[in-house]
Amino acid sequence: MKREERSEKQHYIKPTKEEIAKKLTPLQYKVTQECATEKPYSSEYNLNNEAGIYVDIVTGEPLFSSLDKYDAGCGWPSFTKPLEKENLVNRRDLSHGMIRTEVKSKHGDSHLGHVFNDGPPDKGGVRYCINGASLRFIPINDLIEEGYGEYLQLFK
Repeated sequence: MKREERSEKQHYIKPTKEEIAKKLTPLQYKVTQECATEKPYSSEYNLNNEAGIYVDIVTGEPLFSSLDKYDAGCGWPSFTKPLEKENLVNRRDLSHGMIRTEVKSKHGDSHLGHVFNDGPPDKGGVRYCINGASLRFIPINDLIEEGYGEYLQLFK
């Protein structure tokens, strides 16, 4: 499916605050809506090596592929690149006395984590350090049923 067709078919709309609060766990809400950070090594996705994609827990917009996931040893799921670059927004983050680049989902405005320039050099040198609480994993066998069938071609 062409990107234009997909964008016409799927619209990722941020639910109301009330709907988000009902849908998410308290941790997922704090991370995505209040820019909190989950404890390192606490995410179920940190050690997940299954094939599939990761989407925004709030809107479902596609964010990362398991093909670009790696163990950075930092305690959070890490990726070398986004699945759909246009679904990410980078913002300067000066909190906690540091200069960092925050990563948010474009449509959901969900806080995902941060991006750093210390990733694997052979993969572009970028590390997307992402809170697992901001993600929902869709295994390869569920991609079609969940409406993400166009991503099956990545895994062939």
